[in-house]
This record gives sequence, structure tokens and C-alpha cells, in this order.
Amino acid sequence: MTRVAAIDCGTNSIRLLVADVAPETGELKELDRRMTIVRLGQGVDRTGRLAPEALERTFAACREYAEVIGELGAHRTRFVATSASRDAENREEFVRGVVDILGVEPEVISGDQEAQFSFTGATKELTGRDHVEKPYLVVDIGGGSTEFVVGDVSVRAARSVDIGCVRMTERHLVRDGQVTDPPESGRIDAVRADIEAALDLAEETVPLSEARTLVGLAGSVTTVAGIALGLPAYDSEAIHHARVSVDRVREITGNLLSSTHEERAAIPVMHPGRVDVIAAGALVLLSIMERTGAREVVVSEHDILDGIAFHTALDAR
Repeated sequence: MTRVAAIDCGTNSIRLLVADVAPETGELKELDRRMTIVRLGQGVDRTGRLAPEALERTFAACREYAEVIGELGAHRTRFVATSASRDAENREEFVRGVVDILGVEPEVISGDQEAQFSFTGATKELTGRDHVEKPYLVVDIGGGSTEFVVGDVSVRAARSVDIGCVRMTERHLVRDGQVTDPPESGRIDAVRADIEAALDLAEETVPLSEARTLVGLAGSVTTVAGIALGLPAYDSEAIHHARVSVDRVREITGNLLSSTHEERAAIPVMHPGRVDVIAAGALVLLSIMERTGAREVVVSEHDILDGIAFHTALDAR
């Protein structure tokens, strides 16, 4: 097995996975997995630049991750950066900081590459499971973008569109620099309109309605699942491969959109960094389910991070 470190730096969070991977069998033995909310995409939709405080939060997390990687002795490290750093005018400042700390240059990947990694990570364990039919539609709801990919063993079609929990919140649910609690109906309608337009774009490339199983990834989806399960605290094992019906997602989304910051923060499974953006993320998930006619979503804790690790081990052979 090959010991690798995979880092996924998105708009809202940065995550690390150190694992031993056997590319021939697809086996992955997790050694360390952690996530830090850094809000790298803070204000990018408005200013087009990465904010200094967002960069420092990200670099602080990178320094922590560098220590973990060194202690565990990963043979190869791969750092993948997604939506926020793709869009920012000052992304070279971000690149230089990462290289200085981790010794590797971040790969600012395309939306299609992002979707490929997500599909690999999410579906490797699903093959042969009872009541899980192909083809899959994998949706990775991030902070700045959402990736859609349809496939069975391999990818048939993929598309990334600019809807995510942070982008939708900052664009429509913020007034005078503060998230509206709860948002007015007109603001919610504006979020829905953006999501529906993005789904139209996705459908130009990805046959959303052909999938037999909807697989949902990332923090918005796993948080909704934790709420649906009524967990007293966040529990990755309980959430991984949980199934949540569209009716339950609709109920939870409505509750989140009508709640205050304090009420959302009091939810046991809620990460503090998701309190202000979870309502928009849940609405993205609900809209996808309604558009595709999915009766349920299969929730995966294995996602782009696992896909990055697998492909890194393949490249190291």
C-alpha cells in the first residue's frame, strides 16, 4: 500500500486525509481525516479577490496539516484547490503561501476534474451493495460550486456550476454585512431562481433524470443527514451511507430557512462554520432532488478527498 496525503481546499473548508491506499484493489485505510472551516472564499463573489484574513486562516490550517503529514510519513502529498481559488485575481498569493508551508503547489483544478475525483471517492464502495442501482448521480455541494456527475463504473458526463452554500448566502441572504435571520421570502425566491438556472446549465451536459441513485456529498448534505437522523453529536459512521427521503429534506430545509442563527447553532450536529450557510446548502440539495425526482439521497462521507488520495496513489506507482 502507498501512504499518501490528500488536501482539498474549497470555498468554505480545507480538509486533510492521510491514508494507505492499494490502487490495484481500491482499498483505502484511513489514518487521519480532519476538516477546518477557513472561509477562503469570503467575499470573492463580490470583490474577485481572496481576503487577507481568509488567506491567513487557510495558511494556519496548512501549517497544522504539514505537521500531521510529517508525523505520519506520507510518501506523496497532493493539494487540490477548487472554486474560490479558481476565481480569485490574487490566487498567486495563495499558491506561494501553500508552497512555502507544504512544499507542494496547489492544483487549481477544473470543475470537470473536481467532479471526476468526487465520483471516484463517492462510488467505489457502492458497487455491489443491496438496493443501490446504477447509474449514479453524484452531487458535491461545495461552498462556491456544485459538481454533478453521472456514471456507473466510469464517468459518462460531468458539469460544475456556480451554486454553493457560501456563494448563495453571500449573494442573496446577506444584508448590511449580516446574514438575514430568517430571510424574507423574496430572498429565498432569489436563491431558488439562481439554483434553477444553474440546474438548467447542468442539464445541458449531464442527463440528471437518467440516474437511478442520487449520492450526496460534502458538509451541507452530511449536516442535513445528521439532523434527519436526530444525532446527539456529529457521527461520521452513522451518517455514511444514510438514506434521507426528499420529504425529510424538504422539512429540514424549511426549518433551517425559518430559523435564527441561535436556533441553527443549537442543532447538535451543526459545525459552527456552517451555521450561516447551511440553509442555502440545504436548499440546493432539495432543489436537486425535486428537479431529478429522487425519492431519497444516499449520503457519503467519502468524496473528493478519497478520490484525490486514490488517484495520488495511482500516480505514485
